[in-house]
Amino acid sequence: MASEIRVPTLGESVTEATIAQWYKKPGDAVAMDEPLCELETDKVTIEIPAQSAGVLAEVVAGEGDTVEVGALLGSIGEGTGAEPAPAEAPSQAEAATPVEEPEQPIAADTPTPITAPAAADTSGLSPAARRVVEEHGLDPTQISGTGKDGRLTKQDALNAASGGGQAAPQATRQATSAAPGQNTPNQTVGEERVKMTRLRKTIAARLKESQNTAAQLTTFNEVDMGALMELRRDYKDLFEQKYGARLGFMSFFARACVTALREIPAVNAEIADDEIIYKNYINMGVAVGTEKGLVVPVIRDVQNMGLADIELAVADMGRKARDGKLAIDDLQGGTFTMSNGGVYGSLMSTPILNMPQSGILGMHKIQDRPMVVDGEVVVRPMMYLALSYDHRIVDGKEAVTFLVRVKECLETPERMLLDI
Repeated sequence: MASEIRVPTLGESVTEATIAQWYKKPGDAVAMDEPLCELETDKVTIEIPAQSAGVLAEVVAGEGDTVEVGALLGSIGEGTGAEPAPAEAPSQAEAATPVEEPEQPIAADTPTPITAPAAADTSGLSPAARRVVEEHGLDPTQISGTGKDGRLTKQDALNAASGGGQAAPQATRQATSAAPGQNTPNQTVGEERVKMTRLRKTIAARLKESQNTAAQLTTFNEVDMGALMELRRDYKDLFEQKYGARLGFMSFFARACVTALREIPAVNAEIADDEIIYKNYINMGVAVGTEKGLVVPVIRDVQNMGLADIELAVADMGRKARDGKLAIDDLQGGTFTMSNGGVYGSLMSTPILNMPQSGILGMHKIQDRPMVVDGEVVVRPMMYLALSYDHRIVDGKEAVTFLVRVKECLETPERMLLDI
């Protein structure tokens, strides 16, 4: 009996997804819980596992198609997969009788035929990748796959076709050089057009919506990281032994923000129509850069967490983000966001609000700078902090006070209980 493959419930407010790729093709054997295809929503990328073992009988929706929740993707039938049919054995009479080939005279001026290269085996490729390979005459065995289990993706094939992963076939190069200026529609020499992913389109739309909706303003301050770095150096080994978590800076920044948000609740609020909603809880969003774009997983109820709990949660969310394992619920419900551009070397930035939140803290690179301390010039490890806020809710005084409180907590870390 056939088992249907349907789009599962994707989470609150998510009604559709795009099929990024199929891992299987009709006729392939399928094991229970084996990933069949990958769906991309405007929030996360998820894999659809097989609900039963058997053979992929059909694929109803192809790669690149947009499908709604509950839509039919394909079906799994009974069996163990297609097997090649055995070649027919010749009869005894045929085997015993030699076949004579008639001699064909060859004219002296007959040109020697050019043997066409053997067609590349594309049977194991996804439909989209196979189409690109066949159109450009590529050899899939010479292209490194970046998909799951080393599978060749459409993007791998496109990169190879443009010279990024494999040299273009000789015929293609000759045709290009013979007809300069004759380009494919909507494409210019030296350019490559790649369709935006659903995640990238959503990021672009929400960032522009944020700029168009909120009255965004950024205030800056700087923090001397010396005391915090010294404390971390002294206690990181003991901390890791007791809690099994690496003592980083994110937990200190989170706790510092909790202190400041309790004093300045407007930075943890949001606007809904003509009302301001003040939150009595703090769900901290932590911006994480991945290969597919920026995601902001949320750590809930940070106000009730210690440093160890925060470090473990940040590490877990970062790992899930990089592995593409974030669930829809991991990305919803944030009330305030932290973004650490310093890991990429950023010295200063103006982060954009993650709507409908009214505040986002930008952390930056720690850099030694000359500072005046007690009338003397000394070298100190300094970091610029940036708070972008919605001026419709947060006044300038509140924003500056918030950032000063964060600075004070970080420069005097004994105010935040280590619980060791």
